[in-house]
Amino acid sequence: MRGLEPEYLAKLKPESWPSPCFITDLALLRANAAILDGVQRRTGAKIMLALKGFAQWAAFPALSRAFSGPLWGCCASSPDEARLAKEEFRGEVHAFAAGWNEEDMAGLLLWADHVVFNSFAQWRRFRPMIEAAGRSGKKVECGLRLNPEHSEGTVPIYDPCDPSSRLGIRPHVLARELEADPHALDGISGLHFHTLCEQNSDSLARTLDAVEDKFGRHFRRMNWINFGGGHHITRPDYDIDLLCRCIERIRDRHGVQVYLEPGEAVALRAGVLVSTVLDIVEADMPVAILDCSAACHMPDVLEMPYRPEAAGPSGAAGEKGEKAWSCRLAGKSCLAGDVIGEYSFAQPLAPGDRVIFGDMAIYSMVKTTTFNGLRLPSIALWDSASDERTVSRTFGYEDFRTRLS
Repeated sequence: MRGLEPEYLAKLKPESWPSPCFITDLALLRANAAILDGVQRRTGAKIMLALKGFAQWAAFPALSRAFSGPLWGCCASSPDEARLAKEEFRGEVHAFAAGWNEEDMAGLLLWADHVVFNSFAQWRRFRPMIEAAGRSGKKVECGLRLNPEHSEGTVPIYDPCDPSSRLGIRPHVLARELEADPHALDGISGLHFHTLCEQNSDSLARTLDAVEDKFGRHFRRMNWINFGGGHHITRPDYDIDLLCRCIERIRDRHGVQVYLEPGEAVALRAGVLVSTVLDIVEADMPVAILDCSAACHMPDVLEMPYRPEAAGPSGAAGEKGEKAWSCRLAGKSCLAGDVIGEYSFAQPLAPGDRVIFGDMAIYSMVKTTTFNGLRLPSIALWDSASDERTVSRTFGYEDFRTRLS
């Protein structure tokens, strides 16, 4: 796991940081950016950062500078994300949510350049607001999200094309709308689909076959097609050549601008969570109580669920039973199931030891909660190339209090 190698951790000096603390490595962000930049230069696609996965805005200037051309902007899921994107990133801002209300749309008309709707009903509801804004000089391009009913997902909670999915317009719905009104797509500049989750480009290629088969006849009417997110472009085994062929196929066949909205790929394996052992308690196996929490600080561990890679003072952790001492790593909240996973270490952990979790820049800071009044982990930037260190945010009582009333 990149970020948990012994030499890397020796340079990081986990004991020198606040605990718990999210630490994002700018050097690793730049390495990811170089890969994404290469895709843009080869294909002309525009790559947007999905803020839902990574919104550490203190890293945005360094991230932008890492591209030879622009990282084109951000995609947002709310007016607040859209505002953060416009104020801190300053590129294009695209927005999608399963539903908008009037307050949302008023905010989006201040900050967004593209707004994607989940249904024709939403598009009809807000088209007058958007057209009125256009007459006042604020141009917003509008799109519709498609559901090609082609599932590549393995975890239903993260599968946008699960049969029960509420996301996107299905082929028969689009056909029905156009039968009722042949001009139903008037005013729509682009089409969006998001069907993937942490997947390789072979999944995209199969998805494109389904999308073209079911919706391709409408592409020539559009200015852009957005491939959404879930593309693990910066993963070592990712097939970038196939991705580029997929982009070029849609670009050349239909004459459209292609957008991609990766969240994880931008910051994949570029950050860690540093925590501290508070106690070792006895159960069916030793349990190390940490000053962090799966429930509060890395909820995907429980939602997906998955077991993050970890390391301690004696090096990288193994599977239960693989190394000399096995234990369960658990959080400090009152939730009985606040368990991160079962691990083994070359030597037993003890109170005061630092435990480091890998790949914690993505879907972590953006999903933390203050359940039990637990303080959020500090947020930091580190450049492993220069050893420059900045703790940009710490949290205290007022952060907890002001969320409530």
